[in-house]
Amino acid sequence: MHPTHYWIGVVSHSHVQRGVEGGFIQLNHGKAAPLRRMAVGDWFVFYSPRTDYPAGEPLQAFTALGRITSDTIYQVEMAPDFIPFRRDVTFLPSQPAPIAPMLDALSFIHDRQHWGYVFRTGHFSVPEADFRRIAAAMGVDIDA
Repeated sequence: MHPTHYWIGVVSHSHVQRGVEGGFIQLNHGKAAPLRRMAVGDWFVFYSPRTDYPAGEPLQAFTALGRITSDTIYQVEMAPDFIPFRRDVTFLPSQPAPIAPMLDALSFIHDRQHWGYVFRTGHFSVPEADFRRIAAAMGVDIDA
């Protein structure tokens, strides 16, 4: 059996809302590679640096949380020249949680002065304890 992994994806809040409404995640401008690293049962949370991409208002909050529910990675044509890859997720009811109050408590933040650097990759895995801390701040009990 696959051990559970805990993932963060970096996406503007307006794009997160589309994913929540459609029950999917889409990362790194529609690339398949990040989605291939995930497995059914893995947990996922979106971090939104801005309200919209590329020039929305700063938000710097975790904005949606869910669990990977399908092995299938599929494409959807959003425009003739943009056919991104997606993966299905069941999102849980949650509230946005600003990252600022958590900076000192998250082990993946190694340099408080440059804390945003880790988010530049667009997605990454985090330890379970960090994910639980984020989930709790969003009002989600992942054991329920």
